[in-house]
Amino acid sequence: MTFNTLKNLNKREKYVVYAGSGLIALFILVQFIISPIISSRQRQVRALQAKTNILQDMHILKAEYDIIREKAVIYKKHYAARKKNFTLFAFLDGLTVKSGLKDNITYMKPSTSVREGSPYRTSKVEMKLQSITLKQLTAYLHGIETSKNAVSIKRISIIKTGIKEGYLNAVLQIETVEI
Repeated sequence: MTFNTLKNLNKREKYVVYAGSGLIALFILVQFIISPIISSRQRQVRALQAKTNILQDMHILKAEYDIIREKAVIYKKHYAARKKNFTLFAFLDGLTVKSGLKDNITYMKPSTSVREGSPYRTSKVEMKLQSITLKQLTAYLHGIETSKNAVSIKRISIIKTGIKEGYLNAVLQIETVEI
């Protein structure tokens, strides 16, 4: 449409052409200028949210790492305080003598395993205590858990005996790391 053709149009047709031109200009403005700005801002908001989530995860991981590092320091102190000739079997045997449970031991089975990819070995002792009271078992477990030798109870199974009222049988699996 040329300028001369526009002159030949009546007033109503000129308004339609101007309105159509305005709509096309508005469409181009929205499509090529406003829309990219808005989508860019939305991308920035999403990226900021993702980075914020990553930062929160990093703070959580750092807190977990700090806890693990503190536990490692504590365990190193426990291992350093151990006697040079410490063995789990001898420790548990001595503890049963102190607790008065030596006669109640049915068996003690020691074993050692090497952790894959680690220079440390795990020493385990499985033991069965027969016809003991809950008070005796509690005292024995307390002696294991409060020892400065970094010894822990891995598994425990307690069964009431049918022979004597108030007596128990217990199977314990105790372990420690050997350095």
